[in-house]
Amino acid sequence: MARLAFYTFGVAHETMGHPRMQEFWDRVVPVIRSAASHPGYIAHDSDRGERWGEDAAPRFYDPAVHAPVAEGHTSRSAAPATLSLWRDVASVVDFAYSGMHREALQRRKEWFRTPEWPTYVAWWVGDEEVPTRVEAAKRLEYLHDHGSTPHAFNFKQPFDADGNPAPLSARALENRPS
Repeated sequence: MARLAFYTFGVAHETMGHPRMQEFWDRVVPVIRSAASHPGYIAHDSDRGERWGEDAAPRFYDPAVHAPVAEGHTSRSAAPATLSLWRDVASVVDFAYSGMHREALQRRKEWFRTPEWPTYVAWWVGDEEVPTRVEAAKRLEYLHDHGSTPHAFNFKQPFDADGNPAPLSARALENRPS
């Protein structure tokens, strides 16, 4: 049975350690924990303290431009990203637009630069396949370059595991923050 890989990516206004970002970073672990108890959740690449593959960022992120590094912090902390696995699109949509994650989304303009690229991408993987961050960054770039396709899609134009269009119900999307 296929599983849904889901990757989010943003460029923060400041790096980790900057007071402007503290409320965001204070929410990261609780939001990930809330995902773990959400119906349809399978795994997150930090569940066991290790990443799925080496860190990578999409081409949209330029550390020289986007990451004035605070002393003692890496430039990666200016480009937070998540990678998780879900049973289906409806489950991740429900999680993204509810609870603690919804609250964080409502404040994203305080913490993140307005992107000129997609901030998330979804795609289907095989039952034994583990997506990597390198693959995730490439899928986000693909979505940006080609729009929503079975290879890389968004919630507005999702696809099922067989590659068929699978629009979400209006009800599934009604809680989206503006």
